[in-house]
Amino acid sequence: MELNDANLQTLTEFLRKTLNPDPAVRRPAEKFLETVEGNQNYSLLLLTLLEKSQDDVIRVCAAVTFKNYIKRNWRIVEDEPNKISEADRTAIKANIVNLMLSSPEQIQKQLSDAISIIGREDFPQKWPDLLTEMVTRFRSGDFHIINGVLRTAHSLFKRYRHEFKSNELWSEIKLVLDTFALPLTELFKATIELCQTHANDVNALKVLFSSLTLISKLFYSLNFQDLPEFFEDNMETWMTNFHGLLTLDNKLLQTDDEEEAGLLELLKSQICDNAALYAQKYDEEFQPYLPRFVTAIWNLLVSTGQEVKYDLLVSNAIQFLASVCERPHYKHLFEDQSTLTSICEKVIVPNMEFRSADEEAFEDNSEEYIRRDLEGSGKNNPESLMKIPKSNREGAAGSSLYTACLSLHH
Repeated sequence: MELNDANLQTLTEFLRKTLNPDPAVRRPAEKFLETVEGNQNYSLLLLTLLEKSQDDVIRVCAAVTFKNYIKRNWRIVEDEPNKISEADRTAIKANIVNLMLSSPEQIQKQLSDAISIIGREDFPQKWPDLLTEMVTRFRSGDFHIINGVLRTAHSLFKRYRHEFKSNELWSEIKLVLDTFALPLTELFKATIELCQTHANDVNALKVLFSSLTLISKLFYSLNFQDLPEFFEDNMETWMTNFHGLLTLDNKLLQTDDEEEAGLLELLKSQICDNAALYAQKYDEEFQPYLPRFVTAIWNLLVSTGQEVKYDLLVSNAIQFLASVCERPHYKHLFEDQSTLTSICEKVIVPNMEFRSADEEAFEDNSEEYIRRDLEGSGKNNPESLMKIPKSNREGAAGSSLYTACLSLHH
């Protein structure tokens, strides 16, 4: 397929037909796209459309079609034909980052997913300049671009949380840290400063807190396998700012929605996760910072309401306290009877309440509700605490109580 106006017009017409609710129109169009997607330049025609089409619907449709095409075809399977030509692969990798970062958010997310799919197969060996190209965009000062980079990096790095240790994995993480850790830290500090500068600008704060949440997720991924030397050396910077964000209460970011977590809740939830990771895996290095995090997260728990939007935050906060109290050398923080009484009265019992929202969830899908509750109960094994579904307050509270009681009797 040539990169020309005629083919772009043909592709536009068939993409539009794939959106038609009439199966007699939609299915032949889908079939046509399946038959031509193996042709050279097909993917580049899609990228050209999503960049230059005057029709926003077609641009989004082209972006989704491109992402799904990459998902189906990018991986090279041994003894099977290569479904995307090498010329197209090279052209895609040469252009997709720039295109993603200059696109509207709806398209940016689709292209970010596509980059992540390609990155899982090609990074770093076949795409060595990907990170360098992304990191240079931190200097743009444009948080639409910066958040696009952060979102893509999160998609690339989150697999570090569950992959088995291997020399290949260590080599990749080292490369990522050497390229990414310092710019990420500098961006973190700069974003904190911008939050202070724009403390009264709600629109700016929404963008900045989205960035901080993504940065915090990246911190978790990059620290999951082991404690990198860079982050150990810069722990003061990260932990001091994490603690400051935990104790921040900006009225402009509070929402009236009782169901959906706001930016402030999402950020604090992730910071609780980060603190729990360090308390569990790097407790010796984290020890100087732990008391202040215990205090901050305790205060957060006792001041947070029962609305559904706080479930993730409360669950992660309880998991942090549970991860701390199961460590023998932190036992002294919890063994006082008044402390345990306070934990039970102010944290565990209130968060085991069966709310109307829980009743609705049970009525909607009772089997799923029971499964999640059992997974989070921690009755048979305190280590099941790590398997608590993120929105299950009751499971988290029950596990916390069990773990706290265990710590007393050892």
